[in-house]
Amino acid sequence: MKKFNLVKEIIVISRADLLKAINTQQDFAINYKGAVVYPPYAPREAFIFKGKAQAPQATALSIPKPQSIAQILGKNYKVVEDEERVLIKAAGNWQELIAVNLPSAEYDDTTADGIAEFADKEMEQIGWLATDFDVDYRDMVDDLEEKCDGLIFCIEHEEPYQFSGMGIIFDIDQARQTLFDFCQKQVFEKLKSDPLFAADQLTDEEAIAAKFFKAL
Repeated sequence: MKKFNLVKEIIVISRADLLKAINTQQDFAINYKGAVVYPPYAPREAFIFKGKAQAPQATALSIPKPQSIAQILGKNYKVVEDEERVLIKAAGNWQELIAVNLPSAEYDDTTADGIAEFADKEMEQIGWLATDFDVDYRDMVDDLEEKCDGLIFCIEHEEPYQFSGMGIIFDIDQARQTLFDFCQKQVFEKLKSDPLFAADQLTDEEAIAAKFFKAL
């Protein structure tokens, strides 16, 4: 999986496309590649903006002034207009982007609690059963991030270190198989070498999990 760190990334957008979306005063979004898109949005997509332009307020005594792109997107964005392009840094809007992107994410690593589940039901069944053999979600995700096609959408600071992110997987079938293979290997190794998981002393839950992973 590719890491997309909003602290370092500058998203480049066509100024004409962005102005067209703004002028419709309808919902639109900007994805992490800088494309302006409209509903219905593609699943498993990462967005750096989703919403619509609000019309400037007018009073009986004044004519509304045109708003800049920076004003329209909001104060948490850093915006530079460069002739035919608009350059955006979106890290400052991270808290709002968490809610925007979680529906596309397979796992959430934005809290101090760490990763506790997968959004996909089939992957969650695999992960939940693997925890009966003390396989940790973090280890599962490390393997997925190494082997699967997707995006680690995050903010990451080096000093002092801070990470907050989520995993968006593009090929769910590949991810399911990768997760199963990893967990199956871990279960086999526990049954083979860990005295706490001796085959003749498994609990009912452990036996169910071992059969699920075809280890018994």
